[in-house]
Amino acid sequence: MHPLERFFWPRGVAVIGASPDTHRIRGLLLAHLRNNGFAGRIVPVNPSYREIDGLACYPSLAAAGGEVDLAAIAVPAAAVPAALDDCAAAGVPFAVIITSGFAEQGGGTGADQAGLRRAGGPRLAGPNCEGFYNAPGNLAVTFSPTVEARATGTVLGGKRLGVIAQSGGIGFSLFQRARAAGLGISYAISTGNEADLTAADFLEYMIADPRTDAVLMFCEAIRDPDRFRAAAEAARAAGKPIIAIKVGTSEAGQRAAASHTAALSGAATAYHAVFAAHGVMEAADPAEAVALAGLALTAPIPRGRRVGVITVSGGGGAWMADTLTANGLDLPTLSPGLQDAIRAYTPSYAAPANPVDTTAQGSNTGPMMMRTVALLEASDELDSLVLVSSFASETRTTLDPAVLGPIVARGRMPVVVWSYTEPSGFGRAKAAECGVFLRTDLRALGAALGKYTAWAAARGHAPVPVAPLAPRPWPVGLPRVLTEHRVKALLAEYGLPAAADRLARTAEEAVAAATALGYKVALKIQSPDVPHKTEAGGVRLGLADAEAVRAAFAAISAAVAAHAPAAEIEGVLVSRMAPPGVELVIGCVNDATFGPILMLGLGGTGIELFGDVAHHPAPVSAETAEAMLRSLTGARLLRGFRGAPPVPTAGVAALASLISRIAVAHRDRIAEIEFNPVIVHPDGAVTIADALASLR
Repeated sequence: MHPLERFFWPRGVAVIGASPDTHRIRGLLLAHLRNNGFAGRIVPVNPSYREIDGLACYPSLAAAGGEVDLAAIAVPAAAVPAALDDCAAAGVPFAVIITSGFAEQGGGTGADQAGLRRAGGPRLAGPNCEGFYNAPGNLAVTFSPTVEARATGTVLGGKRLGVIAQSGGIGFSLFQRARAAGLGISYAISTGNEADLTAADFLEYMIADPRTDAVLMFCEAIRDPDRFRAAAEAARAAGKPIIAIKVGTSEAGQRAAASHTAALSGAATAYHAVFAAHGVMEAADPAEAVALAGLALTAPIPRGRRVGVITVSGGGGAWMADTLTANGLDLPTLSPGLQDAIRAYTPSYAAPANPVDTTAQGSNTGPMMMRTVALLEASDELDSLVLVSSFASETRTTLDPAVLGPIVARGRMPVVVWSYTEPSGFGRAKAAECGVFLRTDLRALGAALGKYTAWAAARGHAPVPVAPLAPRPWPVGLPRVLTEHRVKALLAEYGLPAAADRLARTAEEAVAAATALGYKVALKIQSPDVPHKTEAGGVRLGLADAEAVRAAFAAISAAVAAHAPAAEIEGVLVSRMAPPGVELVIGCVNDATFGPILMLGLGGTGIELFGDVAHHPAPVSAETAEAMLRSLTGARLLRGFRGAPPVPTAGVAALASLISRIAVAHRDRIAEIEFNPVIVHPDGAVTIADALASLR
């Protein structure tokens, strides 16, 4: 039995602080527990009452006796520790602390919250949570009004969705929206402040639970990242989709960052990267989340990106086609043979190409749409179908359960419906009878089908294991910001490409270095106080002789002195000019939650202007780095652009993998590290033209 089984399926539930007043949270807890039909023992605990609405009320848990597996605690914050002591004394294994007034308030209340979990005491959900709901068990341990209405109508697909949210109000709203859309629910839980049990605990349970087929998460912060990632991989292996909404992605102001990598790796980047790497579908808003959940519970796995649209409205079909295309899906033109078959039963002014516009034909509209569905489903030209129609009528629809029901049941491809009118109750019921998922939000449905299709394509691609690097000892007393020459010297022992450069502290040293390296050369200021050298006038390129080097050294010194008079100057780095190639950036930011996150993209001075980058949790394999490069908008530059030959990327992918492994090996020291630009030459050779690191 899973360790949380008795949490969700208790034999008895105590409400500590129970009240007969249903205008108060403690009264609603007891009322919802009773009214939802929980078959186990219900134990009100409150010394102020001897009975509540016909139930014996006890002064303490010890006085109640009997089996109680779960206590719902709704007493003032100061009384919560004593209530937990009573739970421990009575051997109650789990508690849900509804009470607020702990870490969410800040100050000393955080220490109060830390003291709630004690040896021998119950495992805790909360505090400051809205409880949970177990739909198949008819168990409502919550004061949320969403459990007052029982589910009605057909449950689509026969599968169930679990909802996990750190916000009780939003979590139960997602539960209510999903249920209103005809989706089955297993559990909905609010995790609150997570003093003990976290979202990862409940995710682990739902992935292992046979009553749950998909999970929807509302995340403010993942407090147990390693277990979350392990649970996500378990979900991938079990074929259970996870849908996540991440909030808290904006920042009051862009934090001061030494590197472009940090500037382009903001508050939400690590979450996006981790979700993508572990097969979690990310929703932008509640409508998209419910649409994704509907697809996950009702639609088979699409085989590819080819979508057919069947519509009775030309405008509606075109609108849907635009939306699907914008979300990465293809609408291929149907073959001549298939178009001829459609023309055989549609009017001359119908459009059979895709979208297939059968047009509105009165009583014949539905039969034509159903015939077209059957024809396209039987072909091998499409992977998904979207039906576009009005469902406003109270007496008729374009859907015929006798035709569409068996097609949906065969499960060859997803079949979903967009109603461009608000559906009537009759229309919704008929769609449910057919087993199809009906939505009215065009944007959300299009985005969801695009993301579901992308998830299907990637679901078998678990992260490639990467061998760890043993960290090498670093010198003590390093500055917080490491300049290019320091970074290259520190990491040379890991096999970084050898640098053709030398540090010079005088103009004559610079001339000597340039002469030894061979012209042409570049000069770059080296100062921990000047991370963005170009902006400070600290770079000169293409210097062809000694006089040019002397002049450049003087100009750099003057420009940097004017830009940052107090800057500590380590010298000027003299580097031989590299041959031309494609400029990339490779960087890592050490995220506070998930650790190092690799960034790989098009580099140079335009990096923040264009932001053409990809992110992935470190470490990454060379194969993953290659996939990141292929995902870039500017990947055409590497494949060969306007007649240029393709650029081999194996070398730069191996370098990106190495840098990601270095970042993980030194995650206790490195806050940010960036190599920009990294020049990939036509022969595949790689030059690191600049480097920067910030230490923790």
